[in-house]
Amino acid sequence: MPVTKKKKTTVKKVSNKEMSVDSLLTIAQLSASDVELILKTAAELKNSAKKNKHDQMLKGKVLAAIFEKSSTRTRVSFEIAMHQLGGTMLYLAGRDLQLGRGETIADTARVLSRYVNGIIIRTDAHKKIVELARDASIPVINALTDYAHPCQVLSDLLTLKERFGKLKRLRVAYVGDGNNVARSLIFGAAKTGIELAIASPLGYEIDKHTIELSENDRRKSGGALYMTMDPNRAVSHADVVYTDVWVSMGQEKEQSQRVRALKKYQVNEKLMSHAAPDAVFMHCLPAHRGQEVTDEVMDGEQSIVFDQAENRLHAQKAILKLLLGR
Repeated sequence: MPVTKKKKTTVKKVSNKEMSVDSLLTIAQLSASDVELILKTAAELKNSAKKNKHDQMLKGKVLAAIFEKSSTRTRVSFEIAMHQLGGTMLYLAGRDLQLGRGETIADTARVLSRYVNGIIIRTDAHKKIVELARDASIPVINALTDYAHPCQVLSDLLTLKERFGKLKRLRVAYVGDGNNVARSLIFGAAKTGIELAIASPLGYEIDKHTIELSENDRRKSGGALYMTMDPNRAVSHADVVYTDVWVSMGQEKEQSQRVRALKKYQVNEKLMSHAAPDAVFMHCLPAHRGQEVTDEVMDGEQSIVFDQAENRLHAQKAILKLLLGR
């Protein structure tokens, strides 16, 4: 899956307070410095918000939000983020656009570029956002595609940095379907030096292209990636245990098949007992309780899932400030 965006993209000199990219499609396209800048900016914005102080640098700017898939956290957090930064978010459901009636993505990108200052899109095929970013003259942000969920994982990295004070050499275990979140975790771990273990059943593992694409970053950061079919092995001595739903949006017809294949990958108290004593549990939400995770783990003392959810707001504020604010 290609992760490049605009044909006209050129290498540009940036300061240590600027992103090296014009849009955010995947974490793979970011530099390690970009990730560090986003996390630092998010922490600063979060601290300011606690004092009821909000950076208004996006005052007068408008963010177009295209949602072809339903959303709770993504829509609410982006809308509040723009409000707190002084801007406005224009919500556009898929049925509200001419895209569903045959207008090309390229034409939509060119038109919106004349009206608004940035676009977020939550859609299915990743090629849609690649084309949108290629033809838009404004920043485009991936709010979720079937291929990647960068905003979620950047929020996760912020949450882990808060919890452990570091990311390098942190041991993270992801258990379950090798989906868009797992793929973004691989990219994020490779940029930050995390030691990541992924346990998935046969047929649901991460694609080889993702592993190869992240290899160079892993070498630079000193991170590691381990692939296994054994969830106990992946979780052994882990600082973090992460999972996601077994049946994502658009996969409803595969539900019974997926539940059968993944039932041994449920995160429960027994599986958590293999992790480090002070390990935490993470889930990007929404959770299907009783499937990928039990109530005991979800509501237990080790769970930091709602810290993750809160940090969607702060990480996305940082992304918006850095991309729309220059």
